[in-house]
Amino acid sequence: MKFTVQRNLFINDLNSVLKAVSSRAQIPILSGIKLELTEAELIMTGSNADISIELSQPVSDDLRVESTGSIVVTAHLFSEIVRKLPGREFTFEVKEGNQIQITSDKADYVINGLDASAYPRLPEIAGTSFSLPSKTLRELITQTVFAVSTEESRPTLTGVNFSFKNGQIKAVATDSHRLSQRIVDIAAGPSEDLSLIIPGKNLQELAQIIGDADQDIKVYLGDSQIRFEFENLSFYTRLLEGVYPDVDRLLPTESTTSVQFTVSDFMQTLSRASLLTHANRTNAVQMTLNVADQTVLVSGNSPEVGKIEEEVGFSSLTGRDLTISFNPDYMAAALRASVTDSVIINFTESLRPFTVVPNDQSVEFVQLITPIRTF
Repeated sequence: MKFTVQRNLFINDLNSVLKAVSSRAQIPILSGIKLELTEAELIMTGSNADISIELSQPVSDDLRVESTGSIVVTAHLFSEIVRKLPGREFTFEVKEGNQIQITSDKADYVINGLDASAYPRLPEIAGTSFSLPSKTLRELITQTVFAVSTEESRPTLTGVNFSFKNGQIKAVATDSHRLSQRIVDIAAGPSEDLSLIIPGKNLQELAQIIGDADQDIKVYLGDSQIRFEFENLSFYTRLLEGVYPDVDRLLPTESTTSVQFTVSDFMQTLSRASLLTHANRTNAVQMTLNVADQTVLVSGNSPEVGKIEEEVGFSSLTGRDLTISFNPDYMAAALRASVTDSVIINFTESLRPFTVVPNDQSVEFVQLITPIRTF
């Protein structure tokens, strides 16, 4: 096996595959990346048994093949070597005994490789398939994944639930203290109703790989795995078992108090209040809405540090007077996920969950936050 490749091009592909490789792999060979070279392409594969990434680079002027074959290289050592090579391109050759020679200008490395036949095969997924715009998938992930649970005691809540029905995707995440739900229309989804749960941490990796790409992503659904395919990359992730809870019943259908904030202004207020509340065990800010006086006051108190009070500007305030406490970090995350410049917060009672929605009725996006009892 021998090839010569343009170094920067190779590094870009290598960085994507490295996202699937753990430095603490329980199966030793999974600490490596499998390289498989044919007359037509170089295929790189990384896996940590939770996600797998396979990326192909076609033969071109930037990738020249002298002989085909396959080998597994120690991922992080190999990546560091390639990054520090002096030349514009390098040559990779497998010698006797799975030894690998890497040369570039005057640099000459010899490292040990592993037999590629011992590397686990990726699952064959031949079930339902459909397409999604990459922009849609990325937005669904970023607008929900922050609300997944980190507690393994309820595994289904560590993932985002995607359901497909009537030409729409509904993505939902909750950790029992907050919830984020986004619904979007799709032109060409699956032909049947589907519901699946994908681990949140795996979706974060997928969103990073998608980046700013603007193309269709092909989705292949298996019994326990799902594969996303776009450009020259395939991303595999396991699915979570179990039934996701019915969260629709948690969303209030009416409100008694509503206030509209500009996202940037309210974020700044929360940031200032958090400087003190983070020092308090409860990490709670209190918001007092006085409809008669048309004022909204945000306050934070930490006995060890001090207190803050700030009157917040708003666009509209209607309903009844209300005082409520909540986690400012949850509110800040909801505001960062907003798809509009202003949001409407709808309250019912001081100890009942409240919703944060866009100031645009055409956008189906609702976030739910549970208040904190401070007395």
